[in-house]
Amino acid sequence: MINVSDAAIDKIKEMLEAEETPNLFLRVGVKEGGCSGFSYGMGFDDERHEDDQELDANGLKVVVDNNSIKYLNGLEIDWKEEGMSGGFTIFNPNASATCGCGSSFRTAKEAGNPAADPC
Repeated sequence: MINVSDAAIDKIKEMLEAEETPNLFLRVGVKEGGCSGFSYGMGFDDERHEDDQELDANGLKVVVDNNSIKYLNGLEIDWKEEGMSGGFTIFNPNASATCGCGSSFRTAKEAGNPAADPC
């Protein structure tokens, strides 16, 4: 299960409305790489794959591939406004370590494949 805060849902829906492609959804995933071993991926997509799971976050379609779901169970996505800027934040209860930039992680059981270049 992935949890998306109301603030993040509002921001994502606002961004989706600005797109000119119909039937877009939020795709969240994990791939090997990044300075801690695994990197998050989050973006809009309109293509589903055989190994995708679709989740509903208060009316927002969230799609995750089967390989990523084990790393993202319990993930929390939020939107924070600070001063004149804002951004998405991710809290992953499965992460045992993260990098300074917050875009990569490793779990207690799997280290992934850390990239030679830092974040």
